[in-house]
Amino acid sequence: MKRYTGQDRSITQNWRPATQAVRGGTARSEFGETSEALFLTSGYAYDRAEDAAARFAGEQAGMTYSRLQNPTVEMLEQRIALLEGAEACRATASGMAAMTASLLCQLQAGDHVVAGRALFGSCRWLTDTLLPKFGIQTTIVDARDPQQFADATRPNTKVYFFETPANPTMDIVDLRAVCGMARERGITSVVDNAFATPALQRPMAFGADVVAYSATKMMDGQGRVLAGAVCGSEDFILNTLLPFTRNTGPTLSAFNAWVVLKGLETLDLRIRRQSENALAVGRFLEGRVPRINHPGLPSHPQHSLAMSQMDMAGCIFSFEVDGGRAQAHSLLNALALIDISNNIGDSRSLMTHPASTTHSSVAEEKRLEMGITEGTLRLNVGLEDPADLIDDLDQALRAAGL
Repeated sequence: MKRYTGQDRSITQNWRPATQAVRGGTARSEFGETSEALFLTSGYAYDRAEDAAARFAGEQAGMTYSRLQNPTVEMLEQRIALLEGAEACRATASGMAAMTASLLCQLQAGDHVVAGRALFGSCRWLTDTLLPKFGIQTTIVDARDPQQFADATRPNTKVYFFETPANPTMDIVDLRAVCGMARERGITSVVDNAFATPALQRPMAFGADVVAYSATKMMDGQGRVLAGAVCGSEDFILNTLLPFTRNTGPTLSAFNAWVVLKGLETLDLRIRRQSENALAVGRFLEGRVPRINHPGLPSHPQHSLAMSQMDMAGCIFSFEVDGGRAQAHSLLNALALIDISNNIGDSRSLMTHPASTTHSSVAEEKRLEMGITEGTLRLNVGLEDPADLIDDLDQALRAAGL
């Protein structure tokens, strides 16, 4: 590969996804390094004062300040955009920075948002608490029913915001129906695609306008760094999102960008193996727990829709126990191999109790509205041998009386 081949979209867009994940966005320095270079710098120097003025005026290509551009971060942005099939991408310091920026950059007092009920806890805080503080009205709907978006739409509705698969209930949203409805009405659809990643689901192929990520999850995939990303049209990224991120500063560090670049190289391999493992574990649990929410299982009420939008069902799912928090905690405490952890997307298997961790900031009545009970447990299945995971779950279930 030549020095700038990885940044030539006329070439890289013809590569297959596994190749894009390894080489897309790469720009080599004059030293010809094979691994992406890590640029640890906050600022940049200019040969002439006129060059600095030209760059700040947008008349000359080049870096000005690492809150705006960094060569390592830029490589990551180009790679994610390529994988997503988006014109452009902007990386952020965390997934929540991506979610917040993707909404606030395009909203103002008097606007209205329709959001899916089943969102990550901090995303529900955005819709239920933060946006109203700025005079932005929100309506929460059951996103499994596209008609509810239509029914909740007002003349001042600017955004449809939803996650699919949703955390932790695994609700599936009909991307083509909801995003198509948004386009017909001149509304921007913003999709949180963190659970699936572009390796398993590309919302833009179904009409989504903006796709936001916690790259902390599967993109890094090894529990190392925080990162986020927002993908969209070049016009949206440069003229709507960039002015917001430039002046508010949710900047991704070069080191974290480099780590995620390394993670993307194995994303396709990891997520497919973990999805296979999760399906095996899900089949075991289906006969042992009262209820399971796994879109890869035919028992999931939206199984057919999920499989029409996703290549595989992913590595995360949830299940229910009838004994509430006491039984859920008992099961967690009996685990010997699987870690108790609120993270997801890791190569290690992790389990958490959402009502007391990831969604503890959400009021109980809203948690119940979302489908999260005191007996809900969320499981991230990793790269371990699924037989060992099943053995651990089997003994933990027995210890919890299941």
